Amino acid sequence: MPYVSVMSPTAVASESAVLRARFGKHLAALDIAPAHLLVAVSGGPDSVALLDLLSAARDTAAIELTVAHVDHGIHPDSSRVAQAVRSLAAEYGLPFVTRRLALGTQASETRARTARYRALEAMRRGAKADAIVTAHHADDQAETVLMRVLRGSGPAGLAAMAPRRGRILRPLLPFGRDDLARHLQVIGRSSWADPSNTDPSHLRSWIRSAILPALRRRLPDVEARLTSLAEQAAIDRAGWDAVLALLPGIDLRIEPDGISVGSNLLEIADRNLLICSMMAVARRCGIALGPARAARAAQQLESGLSGTHVPLTAGWIVELSYGRVRFVRPGEKAATTSTSLGGGRGILTWGGWHFSWASAKAPDRQDRVGMTAWFEPGDLTVRTWRPGERVRPLRGRGSRLLVRCFQDARVPRSQRAGWPVLESAGSLVWVPAVCRSDLLLPLPGAEALRVDAELA
Repeated sequence: MPYVSVMSPTAVASESAVLRARFGKHLAALDIAPAHLLVAVSGGPDSVALLDLLSAARDTAAIELTVAHVDHGIHPDSSRVAQAVRSLAAEYGLPFVTRRLALGTQASETRARTARYRALEAMRRGAKADAIVTAHHADDQAETVLMRVLRGSGPAGLAAMAPRRGRILRPLLPFGRDDLARHLQVIGRSSWADPSNTDPSHLRSWIRSAILPALRRRLPDVEARLTSLAEQAAIDRAGWDAVLALLPGIDLRIEPDGISVGSNLLEIADRNLLICSMMAVARRCGIALGPARAARAAQQLESGLSGTHVPLTAGWIVELSYGRVRFVRPGEKAATTSTSLGGGRGILTWGGWHFSWASAKAPDRQDRVGMTAWFEPGDLTVRTWRPGERVRPLRGRGSRLLVRCFQDARVPRSQRAGWPVLESAGSLVWVPAVCRSDLLLPLPGAEALRVDAELA
């Protein structure tokens, strides 16, 4: 049976108490309380131990827990495992959420991992949880470091998994697989023995079941050495992140679609320092930028031409725009259909934008550039802008090319693709945050339609 008991009558209960105390101390050091945590429980020994440790720490750590299970649909017994995790959550008196993915038996490690985290993030949002907690431990960390060495990862990649990164928490990193297995023995819990964990066709499983045991026979402390390498790489990575705050004129800013720094970055004379700084900025967005690509990107951007952009990975680009170097994902292509803002009140999600509208008194004065506008009653339609279009700016003279308005508003080229416009009777009346036209302008104090735009 793949779902096996690991109960041992000879286990010593005090060992479990010691582990729980160590875990509670480490959890407190992560400084997350108070928080609502989504606990990823696969049904395996590590995640079952994690759930028990978190449950025991609930009161002292001021945390609320929801159990989440992702059924990959890979193993034929996956539905039975999902039911076992549901029952486990009920035993602890915790809410339970699950997603079934139906990936099939041929799914790769990478595909399964990507789909799993996407499902966990969706469940986190649904449960209104603050973070996702996973059961990665010290042995997983050693395996990750060795995998990245074999794949030729750079120093930053060798830092492997952080205890806390974004919305992912890994409170078990100081604990080994054997520690967690003994804890399950003491508390008499059972767990799922996933056959894929010993399947050599998967790189991680091959490293776990074949490579590390072979290395251990020659180097008994190989896991400790790999973990030490990760710790040194993490210090190096954190040091480069700190350098960004010290470089003159860098002015790092977090933006809705990525991150940007001042173009002074490109004026760093030392080539190695420039490349390492580019890589450090990219890491803030989660971009794996190697030294060769960073050097090529810097060389292209050094032309100084605003609008120059260089593709990176996973849809990201780096561009030079209005005196800043921006690491961004270009704006979404908006839907090609036009949508009417019908009725006297409503809300609309359109591409990466949110619109809301309602009746309101018109103000004495409207801004030409703003995210709110008032209109005389009439038909308004939201659609994507078109190259070559012109608009008659409020308090302006004649018409102006819309692309020039984007430039005046300093909207980077990478953001313009999904930018909406409002039209009425075939004429542009408003480009949110870019230009209010002089059409459908209500008199001050008159009944009007107020429209608010927000970039998601």
